[in-house]
Amino acid sequence: MSSTIRPTVLLAALLASSVLVAQGPPAAPAAPRPAAPRPAAATAAATAADMAAQERLRGERAEDPNPAPARREGEGPFQRLIIRGVNLIDGYGSAPRGPVDVVVEGNRIAQVVGVGYPGVAIDESKRPRGATREIDATGMYLMPGLIDLHVHQGTQQKAPDSEYYNKLWLAHGITTVRGVPFASFDYSVRERARSAANEIAAPRYVVYQRPGTGWGRGTPRTPDDARAWVRWAKQNGADGLKLGAERPDLMAAYIDEAKKLGLGTTAHLQQSGVAQVNGRVAAEMGLGAITHFYGIFESMYDNHQVQPWPLDANLGDEQTRFGQVARQWSLVTPGSEKWKSFLKTLLANDVTLDPTMTTYLTGRDVMARMRAPWHERYTISTQWDFYISNRSNHGAYFYDWTTDDEVAWRNFYRVWMQFINEYKNMGGRVTASSDAGFIYNTPGFSTIQELELLQEAGFYPGEAIRAGTYHAALTNAKPTGRPIETGVVEAGMLADLVIVDANPFQNLKVLYGTGWERLNDASGRVESYGGVLWTIKDGIVFDAKQLLKDIEEMGNAQRRARAAGGTR
Repeated sequence: MSSTIRPTVLLAALLASSVLVAQGPPAAPAAPRPAAPRPAAATAAATAADMAAQERLRGERAEDPNPAPARREGEGPFQRLIIRGVNLIDGYGSAPRGPVDVVVEGNRIAQVVGVGYPGVAIDESKRPRGATREIDATGMYLMPGLIDLHVHQGTQQKAPDSEYYNKLWLAHGITTVRGVPFASFDYSVRERARSAANEIAAPRYVVYQRPGTGWGRGTPRTPDDARAWVRWAKQNGADGLKLGAERPDLMAAYIDEAKKLGLGTTAHLQQSGVAQVNGRVAAEMGLGAITHFYGIFESMYDNHQVQPWPLDANLGDEQTRFGQVARQWSLVTPGSEKWKSFLKTLLANDVTLDPTMTTYLTGRDVMARMRAPWHERYTISTQWDFYISNRSNHGAYFYDWTTDDEVAWRNFYRVWMQFINEYKNMGGRVTASSDAGFIYNTPGFSTIQELELLQEAGFYPGEAIRAGTYHAALTNAKPTGRPIETGVVEAGMLADLVIVDANPFQNLKVLYGTGWERLNDASGRVESYGGVLWTIKDGIVFDAKQLLKDIEEMGNAQRRARAAGGTR
């Protein structure tokens, strides 16, 4: 809790001291009066409220994953690490340049030194010296660590150990993750502190929480309670708020109080509330970011305010909900006045679009997503079980999926991508996030898929990488009023870096932890290439290939336990 002295308390103290000065030394204190007995009804009510709060908190924490183990992986930070001869992708969107030597001192970039020209031998006299550790990255590519603004941690059901998601993220060059939320309030703040101290092998954690979580008093029902919870969240370590399409008076209170306190806001404007608060309304309220697509299409309908669902629809049936939401593509007209007006509203209010296209990718080709090449080795059994069609598991909604459903989703993506690309072209900020752990969408791999989807939408590869680095860093920093410290490679920035042995501009697939494949015409064989080699977080160098081996062993351990009759 904050130790800040309230102004009223301070004023009372000053008045009391002035009275003492005027009247001289105080008289001896009178004998204390015995405390009045507390009414039995008040005591019982307080006990009941406390029990209710504890029950709520137990419910919030029930599915928290196991905390990450103490860090055994990674080397550093070093007094003077020099990465030699690398091609630099700086994060701002421009093409690679090099060769350069990058000097890291402790956990910060100290220098980026040009040491020659492509195809010309490096002039050794130009190179920085005094390394206590070197990485020979000659001909490789270095870029900022990726920043994923929409993640959740695992749960006891699908991924019981935090280590699994943490290592998937690091193995793909992801050095900052924003939990919306990771899990319970307590878990999120605690694991953030452990990551910040480099006690665990994990990206940096940014903590966004749902309204009412953590304090034990339930979800706020009035604007005053909404503001009180925001203040409580700030005092207890939250970095921002993950909102839904809240009741308008509550939405306005959350956003306004968050702005006053330097907290960020992002919203999933779900179908149950979007008729009251769509993307246009939320933007005009001052919302920082819109995640997914909810609230966007509803702001531009040609002839409706609310989506015209089938008359027998039940939103508790997820196949109905996710199947029908794709049919919105036919309810808007790209380039219409409503379309243009909404884009201008978003830009005028500096709203970030955080689309998470990878989240819904399964809808347009379920067979391809189910058969992704990484599942066999890197999707653990409990996570796979969660993906399989099931009416109780969120996102496992392919009960009777059809070609018609997939055609609707392909049409939806066509319109959605056009909107995202036009916003980017107008100067709007778009980020690259994953919302993984659902719908055959495995963490780490899915963030790279998001970069590929941005390229499909019309982004130049540099713009796609910028979405996952510089623009994501700006989105995190904006509500705080502080400058960015990650997201670009330049002197003074924190040393969150990725080294890969192939050019991501030529093929974003080389950023997958597993790399990609191509035919060697000389040998006639298909060979693997690319893949993240090293992820550097806070100056600590992680062997990304070894992290993947660790992940594979986690899956093998689950399978051995099942074969032996264990619970996992």
